Amino acid sequence: MRVDRSILILVIVLAAVLAPVLAADQAVTNPSSVRQDFLKRLVAAAIERTHHAVRYDSSYVGIPYPGGDVPAGTGVCTDEVIRAYRAVGVDLQKEVHEDMKRNFSAYPQLGTYHAARPDANIDHRRVPILMVFFSRQGEVLKITDRAEDYAPGDLVAWDLGGNMQHIGIVVDRKSEATGRYLVVHNIGQGPRMEDVLFDWKIIGHYRYYGPQS
Repeated sequence: MRVDRSILILVIVLAAVLAPVLAADQAVTNPSSVRQDFLKRLVAAAIERTHHAVRYDSSYVGIPYPGGDVPAGTGVCTDEVIRAYRAVGVDLQKEVHEDMKRNFSAYPQLGTYHAARPDANIDHRRVPILMVFFSRQGEVLKITDRAEDYAPGDLVAWDLGGNMQHIGIVVDRKSEATGRYLVVHNIGQGPRMEDVLFDWKIIGHYRYYGPQS
């Protein structure tokens, strides 16, 4: 059968025009691939944080809003989580503050006084508040003693004892000794990537992909 050349050219042009549209539509209809890509970028951002020198400092600091951060050379465990998320376009300062404004009673009242309102300078830098936020806006995952239940991009919170909590990000590098995924965290020596998943009692296990539109 003979095909008119003009029709053939039209088909080729239409295919070229529609290909990006179809690809975008497939990405929209396949949210799991979008989420996996997000977690890969988050993990890369967390690992990049281990190349920074950070002095552990839990002082209250007034910071801009949104997009505020304590001085780059200082911080605590939560600041590494905040900075990793900010590197992939998610401002936890803003997201936590907005959720607290809408649902203040859902969050624990911390410190030596009971705050009368959310405080964008410090709330997102507190582990118990991040735990509530991730449980509300992300996925709550099971807490087990099985290393295979923890995947790159997961957020893990621990109880260190003495009313102290800690948080870190599971990354895609594994310990040669145990085969477990390593964790990027800052427990006092700056951001490090270490095999500490089961070093303390786990009290929270989450996955957060950022605000969902």
